[in-house]
Amino acid sequence: MRNLGLTVLVWALVLTACGGTANAQSSPTDKKTIEDTGSDTIVNLALAWAEAYQKIKPDIRISVSGGGSGTGLAALINGTTDIANASRKIKAEEKTDAEKNGIEPHEIEIARAAIAVIVHPENPVQHLTLQQISDIYSGKITNWKEVGGDDRPIVLLSRETNSGTHVFFLEQVVRLGDAKNKTLFSPDTLLLPSSEGITAEVRQNPNAVGYDGLGYITPDVKTLAVAAKPDGEFVKPSADSVNNGKYPIARPLFMYTRGEPAGEVKNYIDWILSPDGQKIVGQLGFVPLQ
Repeated sequence: MRNLGLTVLVWALVLTACGGTANAQSSPTDKKTIEDTGSDTIVNLALAWAEAYQKIKPDIRISVSGGGSGTGLAALINGTTDIANASRKIKAEEKTDAEKNGIEPHEIEIARAAIAVIVHPENPVQHLTLQQISDIYSGKITNWKEVGGDDRPIVLLSRETNSGTHVFFLEQVVRLGDAKNKTLFSPDTLLLPSSEGITAEVRQNPNAVGYDGLGYITPDVKTLAVAAKPDGEFVKPSADSVNNGKYPIARPLFMYTRGEPAGEVKNYIDWILSPDGQKIVGQLGFVPLQ
């Protein structure tokens, strides 16, 4: 497997009360800090929420870090974060581990997201069915000419296994939503540590295919239309196509807390779910809750 030369980006930011700028120094003792950890899909949205909220509540500091849904939920289980961001539902074994530590995970849906399938702009392929995407990522289809493209090998890009996006894509796309299906990603799949990494690689590799949250898609890659069935309508991802149920690769996004949220954590989540908080969801390319 070739070296992609990508730098792993570690998201860790504490926002100050002065205009929402980053500051690595410790907070004064009279300020409340909310720890918010997890999904890289959600991290840009979480940062935007934190910055906007601190303008309203300057006495509250919100520390946001990424690392993946699994990282956030592990921090929740260990009692080291107030909020775990997750782009998938908590697993049964994670819930059991939390309960062993006296923690009852509480789930809050905070937004929705489309997962876009992306290729290089020079790739002539315009659309794929879910079955074709499954066959590509499982290694059954290995050349673009098999799906109407040029005679080129397909380079597979995926998020790493700790990512909630990886888990969702495996279960709902590669396995087509069938819980009994044990299909795996092709061993030739290149696992990347960030959403930005996938977009960057697709941008420079005409043979590559990747998947990313719609909020991370840049204009210099091409988004494919997707059909749920071979004879179905090909639909591009958007807020409208997610809300009307036409785009087939969409999911809810979650925050998990240690039991019912209370105090400043509850106030913060209530604001996230308010019209002001949900407005930011749409601004960043995600889908607000209806």
